[in-house]
Amino acid sequence: MPKNAPLIIVEDDLEDQDSFKAAFENLEYPNELIFFGDGQSALDFLNETDVHPFLILCDINMPKLNGFDLRARLKATRAVDLRCVPFLFFSTANNQKVVVEAYCLAVQGFFVKQHKMRELEKTITAIMEYWKRCTSPNNFPIN
Repeated sequence: MPKNAPLIIVEDDLEDQDSFKAAFENLEYPNELIFFGDGQSALDFLNETDVHPFLILCDINMPKLNGFDLRARLKATRAVDLRCVPFLFFSTANNQKVVVEAYCLAVQGFFVKQHKMRELEKTITAIMEYWKRCTSPNNFPIN
């Protein structure tokens, strides 16, 4: 998986989508951003495309298929390349029950949505720099 591969952002709030777009533009990361307003649309796309995303940023509370269910379905897929894509939650939910449930699904991160652009940019920078330096199964051809 190239470090400049697309990012999948699963977020039903249009204002939050705009905030992500602005933050990535300000930070000048070259990755294409592919947005989905619900988990089902994201799942359908990932199962039907040849696109191999760099990582997935996902809200939890969404219509059709919530973030937990999306993660569970991706984790259960036979496609190794989908199971190994770094999956991180971005949510307004910030309580122990939700965080424990997320990590029980083997997510690679849980972040509380930032309302100030500078704070969102700092969080995105930390995520992107970590995963650009990290070696993962998707760095190698899948046989």
